[in-house]
Amino acid sequence: MKEIPLHFLPLLIAAVVRFAIGAVWFSPMLFGKAFAALAGRSEQEIRQGMGKAMVADFIGSLVLCFVLVHAIVYAGATTFAQGAAVGFFNWLGFIAMPMLAMVFWEHQPWKKYAIIAGFQLVSLLIIGAGLAAWYL
Repeated sequence: MKEIPLHFLPLLIAAVVRFAIGAVWFSPMLFGKAFAALAGRSEQEIRQGMGKAMVADFIGSLVLCFVLVHAIVYAGATTFAQGAAVGFFNWLGFIAMPMLAMVFWEHQPWKKYAIIAGFQLVSLLIIGAGLAAWYL
């Protein structure tokens, strides 16, 4: 197995970037109101559990970045475009396709799927590109 030199700083920066993308994506300016309505929750209900959700999301972002940097190094991605491609294929195989279950099995709306999957796609493209550039 290939040894990967892990640097905490780029993982932390990538997790913060993903967190910031999520803050904008799910803000009332973009998709926050639509997402809250599709989730059947008021903005106040969402705000009540926000502290725990933010901590869990940030930890999840760190883990996601840790796994993604392994995929980037194993793929030999050394440019922004290659890193974004690794992010895209990880999104396609490990996020977009499994998330379809919420549409077909749970009968969740396509719009909700598009909001969540869109956020995941944008964040993986950006952090994939950034992590590949860092690990040149």
